[in-house]
Amino acid sequence: MKKLFAPLCALVLLLSACGRPAASQPEEDALHILATTYPVYLFTTAVTEGADGVEVSLLVNQQTSCLHDYTLTVADMKAIEGADVIVMNGAGLEDFMDDALAGSDAAVIDCAEGVDLLPAQGHEGHDHDTEYDPHIWMDATYVSLMLGQIAQSLAELDSANAERYTQNESAAQTALTTADMSWREELAPYKGRSIVTFHDGFQYFAGALGLNIFKAIEEEEGSTASAQELAEIVDAIKISQKYDLGTIPIFTEVNGSTASADTIAREVGCQVYQLDLIMSGDGTGIQPYLDAMGQNVDTLVEALG
Repeated sequence: MKKLFAPLCALVLLLSACGRPAASQPEEDALHILATTYPVYLFTTAVTEGADGVEVSLLVNQQTSCLHDYTLTVADMKAIEGADVIVMNGAGLEDFMDDALAGSDAAVIDCAEGVDLLPAQGHEGHDHDTEYDPHIWMDATYVSLMLGQIAQSLAELDSANAERYTQNESAAQTALTTADMSWREELAPYKGRSIVTFHDGFQYFAGALGLNIFKAIEEEEGSTASAQELAEIVDAIKISQKYDLGTIPIFTEVNGSTASADTIAREVGCQVYQLDLIMSGDGTGIQPYLDAMGQNVDTLVEALG
């Protein structure tokens, strides 16, 4: 385990209530950083690229639309036990880790600490109701805050690489700002338009780009949209079509259920599109995130146009 050059007690990080392990055997003298989810992994590897004696691994890298029912594996527990630093999204996304974190000595970087969160939506009547929406990485403004939190915290923990972390963060912030300006310009002609999402994770994304979510429905195994909800969506789309106000597009998450969305599409004669929550992938650094978000913006333009 690599020595943390700044005392851990100097970094007071609060845990909110809410993998991909390293390819080779980790070195004993390395600083082992464990990122909980793929977006956090991308931001952490962007900040740590080229840092001496630092290894970053990913805990959860699954084709899943959410983590509400995720259960830690034996390999996950070992990864948490061997981590010097754990970087988490926060805001309740990693509730499945609460017990494991309670027994861990690792420093924790909570990317949602101090961030203004939106209320959760789409979970009415579900067993896992949460107070806040944790999908903050879907808005580039929040990603900027996450990058800053990661870089600042790691610089305090590992002063030998502080300059590297700062330089990497600056480069990632520049790329992020440029991309975000482009996305906003592309969606500017559709500002104020409404969309329907069959996942609760897109309100940060829609809000950042000037769109309204008419309805966000979270469908999971054993829990589908009610007949009343579907009727409301069908009526809204028909009214929009009747008065030529622009069709209200329907979006599902890449790995989510499409049954109810397809039913609505058949009823009103519209198309169902898919958006990516970027919960899994193979890349590192900020570019895979920018690519995925750019594809989401292209999908919106196609649907709204």
